[in-house]
Amino acid sequence: METLKIIKIGGNIIDDPTALQAFLIRFSKIQGPKILVHGGGKLATQMAAQMKVEVKMVKGRRVTNAETLDIITMVYAGKINKNIVAQLQQYDCNSLGFTGADGNTIISIKRPIKDVDYGYAGDIIQVRTQLLETLIRANICPVFCAITHDKQGQLLNTNADTIASELAIAFASAYTTELYYCFEKNGVLKDVNDNDSLIEHINKSSYLDLLDQQIISDGMLPKLTNCMNAIDHKVSKVCLGTSDMLFKPSAKYTTIQAS
Repeated sequence: METLKIIKIGGNIIDDPTALQAFLIRFSKIQGPKILVHGGGKLATQMAAQMKVEVKMVKGRRVTNAETLDIITMVYAGKINKNIVAQLQQYDCNSLGFTGADGNTIISIKRPIKDVDYGYAGDIIQVRTQLLETLIRANICPVFCAITHDKQGQLLNTNADTIASELAIAFASAYTTELYYCFEKNGVLKDVNDNDSLIEHINKSSYLDLLDQQIISDGMLPKLTNCMNAIDHKVSKVCLGTSDMLFKPSAKYTTIQAS
């Protein structure tokens, strides 16, 4: 089967216009089917401060009330997404920006209230690939922001790592899917304060060992949960590290596979 690369970029690239431009120039030259997923970086928080809207965080996750959802929609689906698409067009990479509502591609439900009410946060229940496959065959690159919908008229703030993972899973029957999480670290580290303590290879067994040893914790835990969920659903491999892993053969990063 043909290989589809699904690449997620985060705040370390989004927040730096020079870094974003450099990444998009290189991304535009990646051959073959590809999908780009992006988070929102710090811009939504900055916009909220300018509009005097309080940003509430619980356990590192944003609580999305109605005012916050308006800001996130403007920033993620508007300013960030369309600027990325415009730059990719500049570099001759034909692309189309998406929320999950566009083309009814990603449907979520509002996160149930348990210990915390996260407001308009979405948990994905379905990814519809038909339209996306048509675009990919036409050599058009979908660019997803971190917003989905519930098919009842409501937009929902949704974790970008999860969007990338669920897209990879949905395409796994049609493509050999590879999932790349680009962030500021070299990959999964034994010591979060030592960028040279890289764990280059992880499988299901070693993942459980790392959990037992509490080497995987805090912010890395939900990211690795998405990674292992993807591997459990026939995604070929998941790679974590700086964006150099996509472009430099000498780059060191973490690769996760079933065995």
